[in-house]
Amino acid sequence: MNDSLLQFTVDGQTVTAHAGETILKACDRQGIYIPRLCYHPDLPPGGHCRMCTCKINGRFAATCVTPVIAGMKVENQTPELQHDRRMILEMLFVEGNHICPTCEKSGNCELQALGYRLGMDATRLAFRWPKRELDASHPDVLIDRDRCILCCRCVRASKTEDGKAVFSLEGRGIDSHIAVDALTGLGSTNFLETDKSTQVCPVGCILPKHHSYEQPVGNRVYDRHLIGFEVEQKKLPSPEPLGGQS
Repeated sequence: MNDSLLQFTVDGQTVTAHAGETILKACDRQGIYIPRLCYHPDLPPGGHCRMCTCKINGRFAATCVTPVIAGMKVENQTPELQHDRRMILEMLFVEGNHICPTCEKSGNCELQALGYRLGMDATRLAFRWPKRELDASHPDVLIDRDRCILCCRCVRASKTEDGKAVFSLEGRGIDSHIAVDALTGLGSTNFLETDKSTQVCPVGCILPKHHSYEQPVGNRVYDRHLIGFEVEQKKLPSPEPLGGQS
C-alpha cells in the first residue's frame, strides 16, 4: 500500500483513508454513516455536538475531528453509543423550542430527521421552554434563538465562506448563545440572505422571511429519505494514492 493511504476498521469493515483524513470523512467515502449535526462537508469541523462520537480503540472521541491512524478499531453501531446519541438528541430537543409540526424547517430539519433515524418519538426529559431573544431586524432573514442547537455552523460559515464573521458564540453553559457583530441586531450587519451561513443552519434558527412553507409535504428532503441516505446510497470511490499508484 502507498505510504499516503491508511487502513482501519469500522464495526469490522475495512476502510481506506488518506493520511491526515478524519474518521468521519473516510467513513462517508466508504458509505458508512455516522450521525452528526455540527459537521458540514463545506466547513472546518468543530466537534461541538458530539453526536458523531464513536468508540476508538476502546475510548470515546468525536470522529469529525479525529484523524485516522493505521490499524485503529472504530465502533459505530453499539447499544451504548445508540443510547448516548439518543440522550444527546433528547437534551437538544428539550433545551430549545422545537415544535416540529409548526416549524418552517420541518421536513428539511436535520435535528428532526435524526430523531426519526434514531427512533425518538418522545423524550424522557422535561422541556425547558426557553424565551430567548428573537432577532427580526434584518429585512430578509430572522434568527430564532429558541431553535438554536449551538452547532456553530453559521459561525464557521460566516468566517471561512462568507468572509464576514457576522456570528459568534457568546456566554457559557446554559447561557451560551449565538451573537451577531452589531449592537442593534442582524439588520445592522453586512449579512445577506444568500450567505453560506444561512444555507448551512441544520434547524429552524436562521430562516429566510419570504420563503416559508414553499415545499409541500412529501417533497421535502427528509419526507422521502432517512438522514444519511446521501452517504449510504451514494458511496464514493476509495481514495487514490497521492502522487500516483505505488
